Amino acid sequence: MKAQSGIQQEGQLDVSVIIVNWNTRELLQQCLHSVYSTINNQTREVIVVDNASSDGSRSMLEQDFPDVIKIFNQQNRGFGAANNQGFAIMKGKYALLLNTDAILTEGAVSKLFLFAENRADAAIVCGQLLNADGSKQNSIASFPRILTLLANTSLLEYIFPQSFPSKRYEHREPLAVDSAIGACIMIRRAALADAGFFDERYFFFMEETDMAYGMRQKGWKVYQVPDARIYHLQGQSVGHQTQSRIEFYRSRYQFLQKWHSLPYYHLATVIIFLRLSVNWLFSLATNILTLGTVKKFREKFTVCSQLIIWHWHKQ
Repeated sequence: MKAQSGIQQEGQLDVSVIIVNWNTRELLQQCLHSVYSTINNQTREVIVVDNASSDGSRSMLEQDFPDVIKIFNQQNRGFGAANNQGFAIMKGKYALLLNTDAILTEGAVSKLFLFAENRADAAIVCGQLLNADGSKQNSIASFPRILTLLANTSLLEYIFPQSFPSKRYEHREPLAVDSAIGACIMIRRAALADAGFFDERYFFFMEETDMAYGMRQKGWKVYQVPDARIYHLQGQSVGHQTQSRIEFYRSRYQFLQKWHSLPYYHLATVIIFLRLSVNWLFSLATNILTLGTVKKFREKFTVCSQLIIWHWHKQ
């Protein structure tokens, strides 16, 4: 069920930074330092929601960041539910959601904020995510649909660059997109009041995609501001590879079932399983040809096998 907001239309501050943490103490510390050192032109508050970490995150927060507003959960509630706790108490006109493995660069938040202030239809605004070496990461995402499930995403980006913008192209001006990667996104308070909070049935993946789709139904838009740069130490806050992949599949099925007809959903599930099966067969053949001596091939086969097993149990 989509969490409904009782949020008011106007914020008392410019930005409420909301960070969800689960056992990433050092990353959280680094992320917070970037927040305090780079957000200087907007009034802001910082809210950290800790999902029952056991790595000393709580003591670090209490000792090093006394001004942070802290919410300590007794269990890992997931990304969406924890951010909803932040939304419920935020005082900002915008919520800035940050992963703990994100590091803001100077001026990044100001660029997102100023763009949103000048585009009344902007519900969600993101910047350009960067790897540690400064190379670009995918920062935007297309909505899951039959075409994206059937075809290779890179091919679609190459053939239809206007419909499927990506990091392969140098975008100099802000552009409208389907959805934004949730490592760093700014969300308008009024859009949250209109469309509601995150759907808490999603645990870790696609919450922001679901929210973007719901906001689009209300007439809002999502934009990327390419010159707002954010380093993202990708994947370090996700956790175990197989489990994270399972959660991704679970979330994608949830999205398709929620927003599309039953026949559309069933066709999509068949396509997804067929593609996974082809990957499993290819991985099996690769391991046979290499006699199982290559570690990365063995690991891929193990993950594919576990995903196949999960799909059978899911039926």
